[in-house]
Amino acid sequence: MEASNTRNKVSGTEISIVIPSLNEERNMPHLISGIRRIMSGKKYEVIVVDGYSTDNTAVIAENMGARVLYDNVGKGSALIKGLLSARGEILISMDADLSHEPRELGLLVSSIKSGYDICMGSRFIAGGNSEDISAIRAFGNKVFVVLVNSLFKSHYSDICYGYRSFNKKILQRLNLSERGFGIEAEISIKAAKLGLKTIEVPSTEKKRSAEEAKLRTFRDGYIILKTILRNALGG
Repeated sequence: MEASNTRNKVSGTEISIVIPSLNEERNMPHLISGIRRIMSGKKYEVIVVDGYSTDNTAVIAENMGARVLYDNVGKGSALIKGLLSARGEILISMDADLSHEPRELGLLVSSIKSGYDICMGSRFIAGGNSEDISAIRAFGNKVFVVLVNSLFKSHYSDICYGYRSFNKKILQRLNLSERGFGIEAEISIKAAKLGLKTIEVPSTEKKRSAEEAKLRTFRDGYIILKTILRNALGG
């Protein structure tokens, strides 16, 4: 598929895949190629929100047909910008580091078509797995899951995983504001508070490829905790 053909799919776009990125030039060709294979024949667009990479991430993405936007505030800010600019009725958030399997896109899309407001990939339900998560990150996620479920009467198994899909109609209701790695927690919490129809589906987190992970366990764990507490206190 040539780049121009990918862009032509914007007409009557049904699905928008939003990918925050920073210095992912080695991963981007593999990621977009994988998306192309799975999404062949569908009306979709790929939106890469780049944090002003110092490598050729943005150039490669654009040459492969993605629509490239720029935001260097943080992952949450980039994701929000991409979601708000999306033309599709089904929105998907996806990481650029090859940890998310393009072959799982079909399940994320079909869940929204079945009537769910948000579909959340989970590494910790039957059929899910992670080839990348450390013991300390798994423990932290478990703590956050228990805390969120206790505070907001939800039933999540995974709070910190970013492979998700959304019905565009609920985006304004979520009123997302988190700028960094607290964005997934904010989405989960606000979905529970609003009583949105959500579902978790099994997802396999692959070993991150090529580039160093952007997440820092303790720094970003603290950010996620602040996000949870702020929402619990009505902030």
